[in-house]
Amino acid sequence: MPTNDRQEPFSHPPLPVPHLRRRHWLQWGAGTAAAALLPAAAQSPQSGAAAAPPTIIQIADLSRAQQDVSRDFLVGSRTAWQELNARGGLRGRPVRHQVIEIDGTPASLRNAWQAANEDATCVALCGCVGNSVAQGLLELQRDKPPGERAATLAQVAPWLQYSAADVGDTTFPIFAGRQAQIAYAIRTLSVVGVSELGVIYADAQTQADARAEIAQATASLGLKTQEFVPAAGGSLATLGRDLPSTAPAMLLFVGGTPEMIELIRGLRAQNLWRYLVALADVNLQVLAQSGIAARGVSVIATQAVPMLTAGVPVVRRYRAALALLFDEPPSTLGLAGYIAARYAAQVLAGLDAAPTRATALAAFQRRATMDLGGFVIDYAGGQRSATGVTQGMLATDGRIVG
Repeated sequence: MPTNDRQEPFSHPPLPVPHLRRRHWLQWGAGTAAAALLPAAAQSPQSGAAAAPPTIIQIADLSRAQQDVSRDFLVGSRTAWQELNARGGLRGRPVRHQVIEIDGTPASLRNAWQAANEDATCVALCGCVGNSVAQGLLELQRDKPPGERAATLAQVAPWLQYSAADVGDTTFPIFAGRQAQIAYAIRTLSVVGVSELGVIYADAQTQADARAEIAQATASLGLKTQEFVPAAGGSLATLGRDLPSTAPAMLLFVGGTPEMIELIRGLRAQNLWRYLVALADVNLQVLAQSGIAARGVSVIATQAVPMLTAGVPVVRRYRAALALLFDEPPSTLGLAGYIAARYAAQVLAGLDAAPTRATALAAFQRRATMDLGGFVIDYAGGQRSATGVTQGMLATDGRIVG
């Protein structure tokens, strides 16, 4: 397949800049969120969109259930955009990276979506996170009123875990979805003779959203399943504590980091060995920092990006840039945010003029094969890039093993 042979905009080390701690970044983020909700004319003293730098908007769900995914992802994206601007931006012009934070409600997402569309300088959405945001944006794109600018606004590299989503011709996922992650994890388990899998859902809504994907993945590998979900008004800690001894030793967990911590608290009250398989929405670094590791419970987590210990160029560049820009430890979700921004920047760098919504959308619709320093983007004729899956483990002593 053809490859993108344009010069990579991240081919040099980042320039030295002061460190920013997360609390400083969050204060900055609140300011940019407010700015992004203003009309474009109020955001810039320049007259008209042509005089303003191109804007990339990133919508992020910072509700309790998603904050451990979104915050690291946002830091990774900011690292990439600052790195690009330190090297001259796109064709000598800086890129304005705007973050709009939402609280996870449909109303807040719709407001963010409208703000992005009303900003005349916005050429694309990039790295929208988490899964509910990415799915919700798909629906808003389909339901847009006639004549809205949304017709030409691309959604690039969202954290879209739902594999069966119809992304149409304006959304460009580059990360492996939930079904690919499940299949990878289950194949790994099948090698050691696992024939039955317990599936634990964080809540009834998560079960409704993910059940069909999991059934398809497990059926394709000939695995039997037992499903568990907290009772109405119950907790995951109670479910873990009361899980029957007849439940499979291998448990697939579908949910986020806070819910997994709660489940592990319940499981460690049992005197039974359990393997918990988590998907990429679980932040393995946060789990390790929480001190939740317990004797008798090992956590295996799939990742949609290379492991942080991998020697590939994109990981080395991410770690180096993050160390210069933020007082933050590296994380796989941060690496995902970094890769999302780098992909968008490299596609836009291939344009012959300053990007507009129409030219940006057309460039992404070409879906060119691209190697971002060891992370290969290859749509292979489909709507979702055929990306790989990796796997790490939180051992019972709290170490992360890649």
